[in-house]
Amino acid sequence: MDGKLAEIGGVQSIETVRASPYPEQMEEAMIDELNREVLLTCAVTGGGDTTGKSEHVPVTPEQIANAAIQAAKAGASIAHCHVRDPETGQNAFRTELFREVVERIRESDTDIVINLTGGNGGAILIDDDKPGEWREGSDLTTPEGRVAHAVELQPEICSLDMGLISFADDVAYLGHGSAVREMAKRMQAAGVKPEIEVFDVGPIMLARQLIDEGVIDAPPLFQFCLGIGTNAPTDTKVLLAMRDLLPDGAVWSSFGISRHQMPMVAKSLVLGGNVRVGLEDNLYLDRGVLANNGQLVERAVGIIERIGARVLTPGEARDKLNLRKPS
Repeated sequence: MDGKLAEIGGVQSIETVRASPYPEQMEEAMIDELNREVLLTCAVTGGGDTTGKSEHVPVTPEQIANAAIQAAKAGASIAHCHVRDPETGQNAFRTELFREVVERIRESDTDIVINLTGGNGGAILIDDDKPGEWREGSDLTTPEGRVAHAVELQPEICSLDMGLISFADDVAYLGHGSAVREMAKRMQAAGVKPEIEVFDVGPIMLARQLIDEGVIDAPPLFQFCLGIGTNAPTDTKVLLAMRDLLPDGAVWSSFGISRHQMPMVAKSLVLGGNVRVGLEDNLYLDRGVLANNGQLVERAVGIIERIGARVLTPGEARDKLNLRKPS
């Protein structure tokens, strides 16, 4: 550890540690927790209203697949992919679009673990004056329907949003127990690992229940989604609380949105986690400088390597997570 941590958004700087009453012990504790073999996920597009804010946000299946390939060549282990309507650029939930993305990635000569979103089909837009009636734009469907694309296309990973999530004053996501249990069972039968996305502390307990029931295979994979609306912030105390609630053997990652993206890379590593970057969560490389996915991955790789760790290859990621090998 060479003192560079202070420059790249760590939990606390090595300089601060060395100025403390017990510098050697504190520095050694930080080094002991450091994750030296890192899963690096690139979330290449998301489903948010970002296409008008940056020309680099991929929209068509070809662009999304190319973004995943670009991320792989820049050093990413995993590509997390949503799809968008090619005409409007808005979030889409159509198996044929996911199929084209998956096929294009698989047919390329570039290896990367494919992680498809499972987050569609659970959103409700609430009208407080009409309880029980969802507003236009709600996409709530059956648990089977939420993961049908993953069951058919069999990516190595599919995200599983856990718990009840507030995304705005009038938008909620239903990741309730009966739904996510059925989704997890269907993923398990198809050989697809759930990436358990949690936006707060409580949903970790629901995930633990499903793990105890045997519907999520070891090792469980968690993604802490921080700084999004009124959900869990990118606060170190909150991150530690979430980490310390995980079951033994769990693999975890975390990310922050916007300007918190790169500081969270360093913070997650120092606390023993893995990392995620990409245009789903942040559009900028520096203040006022729009990024592409490859540039964000390269920046994250630089942070990882300067801290003294390395990024796992896609093949190593499959071994670590006990994923099905691609055919």
